[in-house]
Formats: sequence, structure tokens, C-alpha cells
Amino acid sequence: MTSATEAYDIVVVGGGTAGCFAATTAAREGLDVVLLERKSEEEGGYIACGDGIKGKSSFPDVLDRERLKDEAFTNQGIERAVFENPETEETIEIPFNETGGVVDRWKYGQILLEETARAGVDIHYNTVVNDVIQPNGTVRGVTAVRDGDPLEYGAEIVIDAAGALSVLQDKADLSASTFDTNVNYSQFCSAYREVLEIPEPVEWDDALVFKPTEELGYLWYFPRSATEINAGLGFQMTEEPMELVDVLKNDIANRAEFADATVKNKLGAALPTRRPYDSAVHPGYVAVGDAAGHVNPCTGGGIPGAAKAAHWAAQVAVDAIADGDVSEAALWEYNQRVQTDFGKRFAAMDLYNIFGTAHDLGELVSVVTAIPGQQLVDAIGKKGTAEMSFGLKLKTVMKTFGHWGTLYELYKVQDAAGSLKDVYDSYPDSPGHFDAWQAERDALMDQVYDITGASPKY
Repeated sequence: MTSATEAYDIVVVGGGTAGCFAATTAAREGLDVVLLERKSEEEGGYIACGDGIKGKSSFPDVLDRERLKDEAFTNQGIERAVFENPETEETIEIPFNETGGVVDRWKYGQILLEETARAGVDIHYNTVVNDVIQPNGTVRGVTAVRDGDPLEYGAEIVIDAAGALSVLQDKADLSASTFDTNVNYSQFCSAYREVLEIPEPVEWDDALVFKPTEELGYLWYFPRSATEINAGLGFQMTEEPMELVDVLKNDIANRAEFADATVKNKLGAALPTRRPYDSAVHPGYVAVGDAAGHVNPCTGGGIPGAAKAAHWAAQVAVDAIADGDVSEAALWEYNQRVQTDFGKRFAAMDLYNIFGTAHDLGELVSVVTAIPGQQLVDAIGKKGTAEMSFGLKLKTVMKTFGHWGTLYELYKVQDAAGSLKDVYDSYPDSPGHFDAWQAERDALMDQVYDITGASPKY
């Protein structure tokens, strides 16, 4: 059967957060944009997610943010995190300096898609992309099947928002660019979540609850409302596989507030828990969101990073098309924006994951629970590093008696995290200096592996 051909300025593959923000940004600049989504219109936006967002003001202003907040945020009063110690059953409460929220992820996704269509984007549902069109090395579109019919979508630029381990990256020949192909399953997390309805309201509807698991992961309980809880868990694929559903159900069974819970829906997924791709551009091609590793590698939070990166990618793509130059160099500014913004923080946070692979749960929990709450938030949240006064350091040392070697190692990793952020601040402004930058970063990573004894992750 002969493929029909459709032509656009930009083809966006994937209708999640990254895809919608990229498509909307480009369309509002007057470009002809199509978004290809494999799900049906009714299922669009239904994605496995923890639903928690720390801070609600970080979305680019290209769609109706007030509508998103009012209709998708079912809980806008998250003010703290609660860290549960599985060894002692004690808890640590960590206040947030910015109020967060919990969303209904399906409703959130539906609103994003509706707003994307309202911006003038053609959305083609039931469309499965299976390859790229790549004459002479430059990506010029994709091939797909829509409702059983083969199609070709030609474009000046393809934006890959197809999620973790994107099929487009398997199909494209990226060898002629700096695009990061050093990607494998061990850099990802397997996750599963259920949405629970309970008869009586929980007392912690203002909190995100976390509990470490044996397999270098954590359980979470995020209240969409006082009686609707997103309960889930994930584990690093570097570790021995765990029975996700059984572990979650066992923990739920031991919580009195969930005694008569009803499961409303359930879903699993894989997500990157690694540093952002070193480079996410190739001639005619840009990757965003999960497809470029734009996820907090400690918490798994990916919505804010995906929205920002997609917005920047589309802005750079618009300028490149206007200039008639979609080369790697023309798209490079997108890399620089990501790496000098949240990219450097996520790369720093990833060092704590690497540190964790070299220690058992009891040791990690003993050290982590001794660290003051704000410093813990800084390390795995907005900063990627943390600072302590002499007094706080002394208290931490006293509370970690018997684990001083691990604590000292953690402090050295923290110093390395600060140095790594400095390296990312000097991310090159063109592909020509990329190899030198990468060599400097990799030399620092070698120091981290020497400090921790962990196996190289990349």
C-alpha cells in the first residue's frame, strides 16, 4: 500500500507534557505543527505518574495555566514532605518553601491536549510512529500508521517527545552528531502506581509521603485529595528486580487508613533516573522530556523539566526554520539552555543515585535520616547540593555513629556535586567544544566512582 504524505513545519511525536508544550509554543509562533499521539482522543493524557508537583508556577506561559491549575490540580495545599524510616518506623517532616500540588494526571493531560488544539496544532490520535525519514543524515519527518493506514509526515524539524527509550532514537542514525546515544535500561526506573479511594480522610493531605525500599527506590503516597491517594513505588533497574505490585500491596495492607480502600485504576511505566542527555540535538531533530532524560533522577519528577525544555526546544526550532538552517549547530542553543538550567542540578543529583548503588538500605537510611530536612531537600530538590553550618555538621556526625565512613563518603560526593554544577555552567556554546567539555565532566565522574566504589553508570 502506498503511503500518503502530509507536510508540516514541525512534527511533534508524543502527546504528553513535553509534546504539548513544544507543539503549542511553535504554533503560537505561526508555524504549521502536527502532534502525533498513539492513544485515542479519549485515552489521551492517561499516563502513569506520581501526580505530585512541588511548585505550580514553573510552567511556560503559552497555554491557559489558570485553567490547568483550577481544573487539574485536585490538591493545591501540599506544604511538606514526610520521610518514613522503614528500619525504625520514625518519620522526618520536611517543610516546603513553596506550596506544591497533586494533579489528576488524566485530567491534566486532557487539558493540555485541548489547549494544544486550541493553539492551532493538528492533533492526530491513533497514530503510531514507527520510523524516521532521514535522507542524507538530516531528519526530515517520520513514517507512521494511523487507523491502519501508512502515512508519511514531512517536516523541517521533528521534535521527539515519545517518552523513555523512544523508538525514534532506535530508528534514527545519530552517528554524525553529538546526540547522546550512551543510553541503556540500567539508567532507568521501573514504576507502578494505583489510585486509591478511601472512606475516611487522611490526616496528611498536605504532605507528600516517601518510604525507601530495599531495591534503591521508594514507595510514595501522594494525596490527590484527603480521600483519594496516588500510591506507588519504583526501583532502579541497576538493582535486583522486585515484585512492584506485591511490595506496594503489602505496605498498603499495613496502613490502617487504607483498610477499606478501593482501587480506582492502576498503571505502570519506565522513566529515566539519570542525568539529562549530554546532547539532545541532531540535524532536523530534537528530543525533549523523558526522551532526553529530563527527569529528576532522585524523585522521578518530570513534569516541570519537560515543560520548560519543550518550550525552549520549540523556540530554538522556530528560529532555525526561519533562518533556513536546521543543522546541529543551529539547534545547539537548546542544549545550552537545558544544561545550564535544570540540567546541572539533575546531573548533580544523579551522583547521589550512584552513591546509593554502593550501599545497603540500612546504611543509607541511617545517614539520610541524620541529615537536617532542609539540607536534604536542597540536595535532591532545587539545588542538587546542600550547605551545612559547623553546628549542623557536628550534630549529623553524632547521629551517625557507626556510619562515619559512609557519611564522609557522602560529604565528598556532595563536594563533587558542587564541582559538577560548575562544569555544567561552562557547557559549550557550540558543538565544536563539546568533546573537551565532555572530557572534563567524565574526569570528575571518574573521581566519583573512585570515592564510592560504585560501578560506572555511563
